[in-house]
Amino acid sequence: MRTDREFASRLLEGAKRGGADLAEVYVRSSRSLSVEVREQKVDALESSTDYGYSLRVIRDKRLGFSFARTKEDADSVIARAIEASRWTEQDKWLDLPWPSEQPILRIFDEAVASMNERGAIEKALRIEKAALDADEWIRKVRKASASFSKKDALIMNSRGLDMAYSATACTAQITVVAEDGSDSQMGWDFEGSRFLSDVVFEGVGKKAATRASLLLRAKTMSSVKCPVILDNSVATEFLGIFSSLLSSDSVQKGKSLLAHRQGEEVVNPLVSIVDDGLMERKLGSRPFDDEGVPTCKKYLIKEGILQGFLYNVYTARKDGVMSTGNAVRGGFSGLPGVGPTNLYIPPSPASSGAEALCRVMGRGFYITDAMGIHTANPISGEFSIGISGLWIEGGGLKYPVKEAVISGNILDLFKRVRLVGSDLRFYGNMGSPSLLIDPTDISA
Repeated sequence: MRTDREFASRLLEGAKRGGADLAEVYVRSSRSLSVEVREQKVDALESSTDYGYSLRVIRDKRLGFSFARTKEDADSVIARAIEASRWTEQDKWLDLPWPSEQPILRIFDEAVASMNERGAIEKALRIEKAALDADEWIRKVRKASASFSKKDALIMNSRGLDMAYSATACTAQITVVAEDGSDSQMGWDFEGSRFLSDVVFEGVGKKAATRASLLLRAKTMSSVKCPVILDNSVATEFLGIFSSLLSSDSVQKGKSLLAHRQGEEVVNPLVSIVDDGLMERKLGSRPFDDEGVPTCKKYLIKEGILQGFLYNVYTARKDGVMSTGNAVRGGFSGLPGVGPTNLYIPPSPASSGAEALCRVMGRGFYITDAMGIHTANPISGEFSIGISGLWIEGGGLKYPVKEAVISGNILDLFKRVRLVGSDLRFYGNMGSPSLLIDPTDISA
């Protein structure tokens, strides 16, 4: 990292000599190893490394930006960034953060960073074998994969900010097919952490097998209005839709239903939504965001009441607030946007998991899978998606259900939460417990 710091310093000095009022260097390197297996044989194996850097300059309130993959292009990167700043429009909200204290987080695991091909293959094989051994109805595995990665990030700017971190990530996922005569159903599962010991590879295979076999011999149903339970995986997908409403960028562009509603009750008081970049071991955790602003824990919604939004430096200046440490980049070649770190709905300590919610519900639909949530309209909040799951009567399983549709509005859905479970689980950098929802329209 020392050589990158020296290199970043030279870029900053070159940018200032070129006339930049403010300048920032972002350096990112990564190594990844992923393996996919099928029928206990390696189907795909990929190992890659990546390195690159970018220079962002602000000159006369105008933005300039350039990037490259090799240090030999440094002079060209400086020239292109300075030249770009001659032609962009002035923007009074452009700024860079000042230095601040960097929190210490446990987000690096040497066991992940040093993972070799043999070890990665063995982990992926364990996922598939566990799924095949879990249930006699599991006949096919469409995809069983494991991935291991290491990332190094460095940010320096002309205000004196100088921050760096190293992080690892490990994931396991699988999709299986259960078959019984003419019927077949799919099941999936995913688990990820910054630490190898947190990922139970066999558990991922078993969970996917259970999901698939429970849906065998599923029936179609008539249209009905009834209570529903969102499995924690489905609730997390709905939270993904909701997350766009909490972005300050969406609010400022008039693309959020929550604009101008701070201090109002926008969802059921049982529901809170938290963004916390300081959760140790989680995939979204990091000491600072992609501009160098320290991450933190903040309630975006507390007991149903909207507290605020996610900000980077630019959107924060427009609203006259401080950045929340939520600047994100897709890579070294992109400018910072706004996005969550670890976004989740806190569990209820007075409740329990999905089975307990089924007993409370008594009769209704337990949704275990949703198809096409990505088609929901993030601006209006409207959705109409395919669902499958289990019909519950007397608090227990009656029969599996397929080919149903749930429609509505995302805000209305979260307003009708009757009970929040205790089974919080993260899928990537978002997580939720299971949720019991008051009567909802379901169509066949």
